[in-house]
Amino acid sequence: MNELARMTIAAASEGLERRSFSATELLAAVLARVEETEPRLHAYARVMADAAGREAAAADREIVAGRRRGPLHGIPVAVKDLCYTAGVVTEAGSRALAGFVPAFDATVVRRLRKAGAVIVGKTVTHEFAYGQNIPVTRNPWDDAMYPGGSSVGSGVAVAVGSAMGAIGTDTGGSVRVPASIMGIVGLKPTYGRVSRHGVLPLSSSLDHVGPLTRTVEDCAIMLGAVAGHDPLDPVSSATPVPDYRAGLEDGVAGMRLGVDRGYYYGPGVDPEVAALVRDAERVLATAGAEIVPVAIPELAHATVIGMTLMQPEASEAHRERLRERLADYEDGTRLMLEFGHLIPAAHYVTAQRARRWFQTAVRDAFRLERLDALLAPTLPIPTMSREESVGDFLGGTEGRIDLSGLIKHGIVANVAGLPALSVPCGLAAGRLPVGLQILGRPFAEATVLRIGRAYEARTDWVAMRDARLMGGAV
Repeated sequence: MNELARMTIAAASEGLERRSFSATELLAAVLARVEETEPRLHAYARVMADAAGREAAAADREIVAGRRRGPLHGIPVAVKDLCYTAGVVTEAGSRALAGFVPAFDATVVRRLRKAGAVIVGKTVTHEFAYGQNIPVTRNPWDDAMYPGGSSVGSGVAVAVGSAMGAIGTDTGGSVRVPASIMGIVGLKPTYGRVSRHGVLPLSSSLDHVGPLTRTVEDCAIMLGAVAGHDPLDPVSSATPVPDYRAGLEDGVAGMRLGVDRGYYYGPGVDPEVAALVRDAERVLATAGAEIVPVAIPELAHATVIGMTLMQPEASEAHRERLRERLADYEDGTRLMLEFGHLIPAAHYVTAQRARRWFQTAVRDAFRLERLDALLAPTLPIPTMSREESVGDFLGGTEGRIDLSGLIKHGIVANVAGLPALSVPCGLAAGRLPVGLQILGRPFAEATVLRIGRAYEARTDWVAMRDARLMGGAV
């Protein structure tokens, strides 16, 4: 395979700056990787090769003229097919949006373009990100296994090099789940850190937009390009955006990293997953961090609070479309959206109050224990079979795993609004990736990334992943 497609964003950016190769050549390498992997993996809903070629050529002209915009200039990336792209079909994995062409770019897409990124295409998602249908995307690690979460196409594209980075969305873990399953890096930022304007909603109070990349440094680069206040998003924060790469190599000496073994290591957690994450704790301890046992009993309420918010919010977002296009929804998605209309308003209001109580409890734990972050498995299991992966929140389909079991580990950060990073920390049974999750204080993405980088720098999981996935058509 062309060695250019194996590069990290950081390395490719340096090469473009030195003019060791052109953005057009870099795009050609990534598109060759698309051609090589898509027949089997189906990470893309649509590839925008012609438009990407024009963007790469424009990047080359600007770079040669000395008008380099920054580290994403000329870098081929992908965006989840929930994100509006002006003049390009955006269908969110649903017949109910067949042929829909937005008139404008989502803010996250606009900011990527402003940074000079080259948009390769739109990646596959579960229908409207609700997780009730099996996506066409395949798992390059094992074709029979679930590839992970509604940002599944973004995760697979990054893992196999058909994009150098990608944008996903995360309502209960859907950036971090495919990151863990693919053995890559995924970040759910603080609520309000990245604009959701122009991104089709699932749950307005839980939705986040975040990057998926092959390394922590690449994640910092992408976050820096898309973060910041947006007056078009009513919950967007005006908190200043720091340089996320500054201090990335400063290590974890003196940091206090909490571990709640009662919640994150309870029933349902695969023993091999638990062992790999404990090994990661030891690596960080050797690097100078203090591992602090904590107990946050309120975590046990995260899933109930989150689901009670998510379901009616999703139903409200789809109210008019359900009336007009009911037959075009997948049965599972339609049932979930209809069910959301049955949740009493009093339950929703109670969940909002409980969320405030929950957020206070989690943030108090950080303050009282003087924590820099919490450590946890990203998922309780490595993954599951494709046949087991259909969500069934309404209960009881025999022989299938309820996806809310995976949500338990992810939704804490969504309900609390905290930043959460997943970094690869090993292979279960020598063949399926496992993720270490790092949860931080509000707007402390720089700290979370620094911890992730400290771990990444002391392990070889990135090289092992690339050796497995980047050597052919997988």
